[in-house]
Amino acid sequence: MIALIQRVSEASVRVGDETVGAIGEGILALVAVEPGDDEAKIARMAERLLGYRVFADERGRMNRSLTDTGGDLLLVSQFTLAADTRSGMRASFTAAASPDEARRGFDRLVGICRERHGNARGARVETGRFGAHMIVSLVNDGPVTFRLQS
Repeated sequence: MIALIQRVSEASVRVGDETVGAIGEGILALVAVEPGDDEAKIARMAERLLGYRVFADERGRMNRSLTDTGGDLLLVSQFTLAADTRSGMRASFTAAASPDEARRGFDRLVGICRERHGNARGARVETGRFGAHMIVSLVNDGPVTFRLQS
């Protein structure tokens, strides 16, 4: 599982004219499921998304996590993160999970994050719409962007 995370002051996802997910201060995570991503890998990614320290502490150092701040999380499925771009002029997607496997893995990740962060802390855990053409808007705060892999 791969996640490209960005610290944001706000972010949203539209499908057509409908806003399907929106957050305030927090993390936007673009997520790709890879073949064989099992429960342990998915749970580890949820732990990293919620615990990765990207927010400033009182000294201005990135030492606080989403869990620490109670910020929001916007999860967006993006299979292109699993692309092999090492050669040629067109990406290969053989390293991405099949659509069915990806949907199951993504939905499980969302469920774990909602259980651990949204329900427990009252923070918003929003998503895009799996498999849809989405328009993602964000205000990257920093900019701060990291690539996580489990």
